[in-house]
Amino acid sequence: MTKLIKPGTDNQPKGKYKEVGPQDGSVNKPRTVTIDNGDRLPPTQKPGNKWIKK
Repeated sequence: MTKLIKPGTDNQPKGKYKEVGPQDGSVNKPRTVTIDNGDRLPPTQKPGNKWIKK
């Protein structure tokens, strides 16, 4: 299983991240973001959702 990351977490490896549900479940119209080294992950659409590296 891939690591679920909370929104607002700093210093993640650069790359693309996809929004998932609290238990790595699917989300209706999930957001995908690209961050650089040292960037903070943005908020998710719903409280409890997390980010997963693609």
